[in-house]
Amino acid sequence: MTEKVRVAVAQIAAFPEDSVATAEKVVATLREAAAEGARLVVFPEALLGGYPKGASFGAPIGMRRPEGREAYRRYHAAAIDLDGPEVEMIAAATAETGQFAVIGVIERDGGTVYCTALYFDGDKGLVGKHRKLMPTAAERLIWGFGDGSTLPVFETPFGTVGAVICWENYMPALRMYMYHQGVTIYCAPTADDRDTWVPSMQHIAMEGRCFVLTACQHITRKAYAADHESALGDDPDQVMMRGGSAIISPLGQVLAGPDFSGETVLYADLDRGDIARGKYDFDATGHYSRPDVFQLSVDTRPKRAVSTQ
Repeated sequence: MTEKVRVAVAQIAAFPEDSVATAEKVVATLREAAAEGARLVVFPEALLGGYPKGASFGAPIGMRRPEGREAYRRYHAAAIDLDGPEVEMIAAATAETGQFAVIGVIERDGGTVYCTALYFDGDKGLVGKHRKLMPTAAERLIWGFGDGSTLPVFETPFGTVGAVICWENYMPALRMYMYHQGVTIYCAPTADDRDTWVPSMQHIAMEGRCFVLTACQHITRKAYAADHESALGDDPDQVMMRGGSAIISPLGQVLAGPDFSGETVLYADLDRGDIARGKYDFDATGHYSRPDVFQLSVDTRPKRAVSTQ
């Protein structure tokens, strides 16, 4: 296992209604990060397909307005299929660079879209996904719910990689399951750009004694279509999400970021020895656990509306 590895967090903006153009930007960012020596790159939540910041989708309580249905139609059209060109482009780029990448997407599956993190591993291509278990607040109107079948981690030459999306990171049981799986590089694609986010990530790094890589878009109103409903207003220079991406060590030290200045790529050199140094005095699922008092049961079976025998 490689003891030291350079990683990157890509704080870039989507083209919310053009997933192919966004995939091209992802490919360019992967190549840029590869030139800087980064073996792993984490991208923000809902980068492909877009995060519809400020939109209500025409849904007051007890009502669905026609303009909201049309907004959903456009959003569904902008989502990606896992056998589509965007995935093919990114898989080809990671094969070219030999990188591991974690990318937030809006995944289309029939009439439903899911907020998903995709995992790409070099020439293996797309190796897995995680669907967000619990969309936050109004996100529940437009995104389906993931189940326990998409909570994987992946072994790499530089550590065990897993991803938890945005406010899922506030679900203690989900974090505990990630620690149980031995995650050492904990990826947190997010749309939360508040000052309180990085302290939360520092807590998780210390709780899990893992490296945390969190990525958020820096995006302005002009990136969205003119007919995008925005509770933040329609000034083209209005910042819709301000970034705040960061890389954090297992003892909570901020190694890179947070950056609120614009689009950027953050880098840090991780020392895998810091995992064991951290777990010397705290291991949440090891010597600091109390299974005689607390136990967690996780159902990893896929849940389907219809099954056939």
